[in-house]
Amino acid sequence: MATMPVAGFPPARADHVADIVVRNAKIYTGDPGCPQAGAIAVKDGRVTVIGEDADVVELISARTRVIDALGRRVIAGLNDSHLHVIRGGLNYVLELRWDGVPTLRQALAMLREQAARTPKGQWVRVVGGWSAEQFAEKRLPTVAELNAAAPDTPVFVLHLYQAALMNRAALKAAAYTKDTPDPRGGQIVRGRDGEPTGMLLAAPSALILYSTLSAAPVLQGADLRTSTRHFLRELNRFGLTSAIDAAGGFQNFPDNYDTVVGLARDGQLSLRIAYHLFPQTPGQEIDDLRRWIAMVKPGDGDEWLRLNGAGESLIWAATDFENFVQPRPELAAGYEENLETAVRLLLENGWGFRLHATYDETIRRDLNVFEKLAGEGLFPHGNRWLFDHAETVSRHSLDRIAALGGAVSVQNRMSFQGEAFVRRYGAAAATETPPIRAMLDRGLTVGAGTDATRVSSYNPWVALHWLVTGRTVGDLAIYAPENRVSRETALSMYTQAGARLTGEHEVKGVLKPGYYGDFAILSDDFFTVPEHDIPHIESLLTVTGGRIVYAAAEYEGLDEAIPAVHPTWSPVAHYGGYQATVKPSIAGARQAELMAHAVSESEQHRQWRIQRGFAPDTPTTVFDTCFVL
Repeated sequence: MATMPVAGFPPARADHVADIVVRNAKIYTGDPGCPQAGAIAVKDGRVTVIGEDADVVELISARTRVIDALGRRVIAGLNDSHLHVIRGGLNYVLELRWDGVPTLRQALAMLREQAARTPKGQWVRVVGGWSAEQFAEKRLPTVAELNAAAPDTPVFVLHLYQAALMNRAALKAAAYTKDTPDPRGGQIVRGRDGEPTGMLLAAPSALILYSTLSAAPVLQGADLRTSTRHFLRELNRFGLTSAIDAAGGFQNFPDNYDTVVGLARDGQLSLRIAYHLFPQTPGQEIDDLRRWIAMVKPGDGDEWLRLNGAGESLIWAATDFENFVQPRPELAAGYEENLETAVRLLLENGWGFRLHATYDETIRRDLNVFEKLAGEGLFPHGNRWLFDHAETVSRHSLDRIAALGGAVSVQNRMSFQGEAFVRRYGAAAATETPPIRAMLDRGLTVGAGTDATRVSSYNPWVALHWLVTGRTVGDLAIYAPENRVSRETALSMYTQAGARLTGEHEVKGVLKPGYYGDFAILSDDFFTVPEHDIPHIESLLTVTGGRIVYAAAEYEGLDEAIPAVHPTWSPVAHYGGYQATVKPSIAGARQAELMAHAVSESEQHRQWRIQRGFAPDTPTTVFDTCFVL
């Protein structure tokens, strides 16, 4: 039974009664003082008891919700340390997700069906979370295939930060013609006649991709809330209970934050969000930062929604682009002066920050600025700061980051771009891109995340698989064993490290009394499943602050109700989000089962032939008569 009756238990004191109890579980707490447990009790959103079934009996009354974990693994809620959750929520129900789709054939079929139900004036948009390497065909769709699938409905397909494909209808809707100039850092691919072909290239800047996407219709009013709630529910599906929002392009403050602020005010967030502020206009960054410093301060908010600092970009000129099919971008000389002004302003006003940096060449230049400010006592000074991504950071730069009190947040962008990196820089260079073990060996806080939704998928188990195995979604092994981490370490990077990056490590990231009641009952035991099954793990029951925010399988129907997906033609209403596929271990077992059936049927057929004189009673040693000489 998924739920347990409480009749026969002694009555608990009213002030001692748990709101929710999970029993018969295999709990990995993350707490060295009590690493394993069998039961957990939560009251008023916090863990009150972690122990065994007998320890929670006295906390149960008729109003306690008692959940039988059925012997399954329970972990602390996952925390994505770099997720564009606010922007993703505002667009979620408009997007056709190819996350997890195993073949291009299936992806194009989904697109064709969605185009048929999409009303005039709307676009079909596939915006990140997939790679050509995940498809059995190992290739991108062609523009011709998009035109065939949707001759009249605009289609925009984003592939990582590298390129976008548009059909004829989308080119018309975006007003791209022979006379449209290439934007700086981007290329509109043209045919012999000079007309756009439908391919856009980041060369190396992704701004051409995002600015084109911004021409598509957006949600309005209540649909923004509904979309965000469904996106958060989708994240809860995988055991996520927290995320650090990295802001991003086309995410303006405060306008684009109104939806999550409203949901937080109404108690309707199912995911805890610590957010950042990202200056949107080149040349106006310092003015934006000054304005925000006068409006808000880090820590403003509550345990569900709070400001964490600035970034992931502070100065546009300091931002490198991780388009590994293009050469490393050469950043303009002299950006350090503006970066110094921005960082000084933040630190003097008690603001932490995060900084996008893909390449060590960028990180070295940024560290020169920080070390200059350290001479004035501004580093380390108690304000949390970190580098995001850091794929090619050197060991020397890691030493400098550690000396300045910094941290790092890594994402599994190499899961989706590893093959492109290897083609450009070679397999040897890829073995430590990024050098995760070297980061941990220096005692740095290293948070893990996805950088979803426009690059990697938001599925955290794909990222955890990458950390543990060093393999891409195309199954290319890129990391040597010495740059991989254990499952316990990977989980701590996805729980405890994220809490340290937001200063919440004394209330979040482990399961112990006094900490938030955030946890997930998993479909499979992360610590024992075969490595290739890790990306297929989901949560069957996710609890955030003592609230059941997602429930499936035996627990279906126990979670909070949310409004139906709207608009009704939404791709999410028909396909959902991440496309789950059969676990490889099950697929293999099923194949073996079918083979056993085939062998059995073959033997029955042989006996039938023997009985009728069509075959000798002694079996032939030849398996296939085609090979008889």
